[in-house]
Amino acid sequence: MPNVLFAGTDDNWNTYQSLIPEALAARGIKANFGRDLPPETVDYIVYSPLGPVQDFAPFTRLKAVLSLWAGVEKIVGSESLKVPLCRMVDGGLKKGMAEWVAGHCLRYHLGMDAHIVNPNTEWKSGTAPPLAEDRTIGILGLGELGQACAQALNCLGFKVSGWSRSLKSIEGITCFSGEDGLAALLSQSEILVLLLPQTPETTHIINAKTLAMLPKSACILNPGRGLLIDDDALLAALNSHHIAHATLDVFAKEPLPNSHPYWAHPNVTITPHIASETRPKTAAAVVADNVARGESGKPLLFVVDRRVGY
Repeated sequence: MPNVLFAGTDDNWNTYQSLIPEALAARGIKANFGRDLPPETVDYIVYSPLGPVQDFAPFTRLKAVLSLWAGVEKIVGSESLKVPLCRMVDGGLKKGMAEWVAGHCLRYHLGMDAHIVNPNTEWKSGTAPPLAEDRTIGILGLGELGQACAQALNCLGFKVSGWSRSLKSIEGITCFSGEDGLAALLSQSEILVLLLPQTPETTHIINAKTLAMLPKSACILNPGRGLLIDDDALLAALNSHHIAHATLDVFAKEPLPNSHPYWAHPNVTITPHIASETRPKTAAAVVADNVARGESGKPLLFVVDRRVGY
């Protein structure tokens, strides 16, 4: 009978204390599940970076750490973590992210702000937006979330390109990799979506040089990681009107300080890190699947490659 330690916040516990045992039982797993198990008895840790466990050395029987978060940058470098780390890949998280990205891309594509944020006071002849098939959207990051967004946008008819560290092949999506591929994708992206993981290589990947590669009046969506963007460079590009608008859901420091220039900028939309979130019921199922696989000797799902950080 495996011992499964829940190392999350009080709010997390209130949410998961019944869902995870139910999901384990549905898979035929009888487990001791709790918050106060002796470290030397623990087989699996259900982990949140905001929870109480930061040092894994006392957990001498540990088989795996099962993260409740999709991002693992706060734990992946832990020197005390010697067992597999599994990130959360949740169907609800993917669906929510695809919906958020599609909605904001359509806002830019259709020019909705002209009639909603800045309503006309008189009837004026205007120009209809192009069809989706005539608009190119670029996505930096083709992991689980990036692929879900790319496919959703492709279904809407947009021309979608994606960039990743290693070249991928995705039906209907033009895929790029490498430095030359990044330049090629940026040069054609009228709307750019940032969904890369946070690593030393991706920190400030959006900077003065890469912003200049985008078409004039491009728009940016960042529901990925705050440190992907050099804030000073983005503000300069917005002020020069090279970048028309940015919708930002994540920031280098959260909550975003009241004094930050983004708040007052007319061409920045701020959302408070709500693009998508893990859905507890489906996340509990992912945790239970990995415990079941670990107990039966099968390979774990969504194991992080510690060398690349995700």
